[in-house]
Amino acid sequence: MSLKLRRASHLALAFALMSAAVTTSAAAHADISFTSADADMSEHIVVFLDEDADMPAGMSSAMEQTLERALDASGFKSSFGKHQTFYGLEDLPAAVTVIGAGDESLDRRDLHDLGGHLAKVPGGGALTIYTGGLETRVAAPAAELALGYRLGAYSFETYKSKTSEAVRDIIFAGENDDVSEALLEDDYDAVADAVSMTRDLGNAPGLDIYPGSFVERVQAEARGIPNLKVTVMGKRELERAGMGAILGVGKGSVHDPRMMILEYTGAGANDAPLALVGKGITFDTGGISLKPNSGQWMMKSDLSGAAAVGGAVIAAAKRGADINLVGVMPLAENMPDGRAIRPGDVLKTYNGTTIEVMSTDAEGRLLLVDAVPYTVETYEPELVVNIATLTGSAARALSDEYGAVITRDFDLAQDMMDIGDRSGEDVWPLPLHPNHYVQIKSDIADIKSTAGNPGASIGAAVIGTFVDEDQPWVHLDIAGVDWRDSATPTAPKGHAGWGVRFLDQLIRDYEEK
Repeated sequence: MSLKLRRASHLALAFALMSAAVTTSAAAHADISFTSADADMSEHIVVFLDEDADMPAGMSSAMEQTLERALDASGFKSSFGKHQTFYGLEDLPAAVTVIGAGDESLDRRDLHDLGGHLAKVPGGGALTIYTGGLETRVAAPAAELALGYRLGAYSFETYKSKTSEAVRDIIFAGENDDVSEALLEDDYDAVADAVSMTRDLGNAPGLDIYPGSFVERVQAEARGIPNLKVTVMGKRELERAGMGAILGVGKGSVHDPRMMILEYTGAGANDAPLALVGKGITFDTGGISLKPNSGQWMMKSDLSGAAAVGGAVIAAAKRGADINLVGVMPLAENMPDGRAIRPGDVLKTYNGTTIEVMSTDAEGRLLLVDAVPYTVETYEPELVVNIATLTGSAARALSDEYGAVITRDFDLAQDMMDIGDRSGEDVWPLPLHPNHYVQIKSDIADIKSTAGNPGASIGAAVIGTFVDEDQPWVHLDIAGVDWRDSATPTAPKGHAGWGVRFLDQLIRDYEEK
C-alpha cells in the first residue's frame, strides 16, 4: 500500500472511531406515553402496592381478587422496590408485575428510584404502568417515574457488534396524564439526555474521547438551543490568557488542551450568573508520576466533572431556565511524553500565582487553578461551584455513597447536602482548615500542588488559594461516585453520570431565589 493510501486509511479509521464516540449510545429503547387510569391494558401491566396492598384504579373486582390470592400465595411483601412478576393469572393480562412502594408518602427521589426499578421489569412487549395506587408528595408522579425509567434503562452499546433494536412501549396510566406528558417532554427528557451524554463521555475509551472530540460531542448536543453561546479556547487562546497550568498538564499529549465555555442567558442581563466549572481530564495516566496498571483503564472517566457541567447547562438551557449560567470545562489529556511536565517543575497560572508540581498525578487541580479564577474574574458569578474527580482520599473517606463537598461556608455545605438529598446524588462535608493552606506553601514557588494528608482537603486548599474569601465557592470531589461497580435503580454499572442531577437541582434552587 502506498504512503498516501496508508495515511488515508488511518484517517478514515480515526474518523470512524471519533464518530462512534460522538454518537449518542442506544441508551433507552422505549417509547413513553401517558394515558388515563381507565385505558385498555396491555399484555403486561405493572401495579405499585404500598404495605396496605391497595389496588390501583382501572382493575375490576375479579382482577383484584385474583391478584390478591396470588400475592398471598407467594408471600409477597410490599417493601420499597421489591418486585415480582406473575404469569397466566385468570382474569388478568398475560403478565403482571407488582412493585412494592413501601409505607411512606413518596417524594421525587423515591419516584425516580421506582422508575429505575421499572426499567428492570422483564420482557420486551408493551408495558402499562398503573400509578393510581401511589401516595406521593408531587403533582405529576408519572413524569417522575418516567425520568427514573430513562435513567435506569440506560445502557452503553456504542462499541457492541450487536445492539438491541427493539423499542418498548411504556404507558403510564393514571391522573394528570397531560401534565406528566408536558413535564417529561419540556423538561425531564432534557435531564435524561444530559445524563446519557455524560455517561457516554465517561464510558467511551480515551482513544476516542480527547479534548477535541469532547468539544465536538458537547457542541453537537448544544447546537440550536436558544440563548446558549458556545466558546472554545484552543492552545493559542490559552497561551494568550496565560493559562500555564492547563497548558502544562497537556504538554505530554498529542492532543492539545482546550477550554470549552457554555454561556446561557435566561434572566436579566445584569443578573449575576451561577458558574459551574468541571475538571476534564480525558485520560489520566498520571503523567511522569505514572499510575499503576491496575484500574488505570478507568481513568477514561476522569472527565466526569466537565461532562456533568456540560450536561447540566445544556439541560437547563433546553427547558428555558429562568437564570443566567456559565459552564466552564478545562480539558486536557495527562500523558508521560518526553515533553511532559516533571515533578518539581514550576508553572505560572492565569492570575500570576506560581505553583510547584509535586506530582504530575495531581493534575486536575492544575486545570481548576486556571479555570476557576478566570471564571470569577470574567463573569463575576453569584456562586462558583467546581466539580472534579480529584482525589482518592475523598473516595476512601466517603466510599461510593457520597460526593465530598468542601467550602469555607458551612451554611453552603448544608445547602449542598439538602440539594444532594433531593436530587438523589448525596454529598457530605469534609473540612477546609487554615492549616491546609500552610501545608501547601512552597520553598521555591508561591504554592505547591499537593502536600501530605488529608488529600481531599489539601486539593481543595490548592483551588481555594485562587478564590477570594468574599466569593461564594463550593468544591465537589466526586472521585468515589462517578463510577459504579454495581448498578443502582437509576445508575448502571460503569459510568454513573453523577453530577448532572445534583447540578440540575442546584440550578432549580437558584432559579427560585
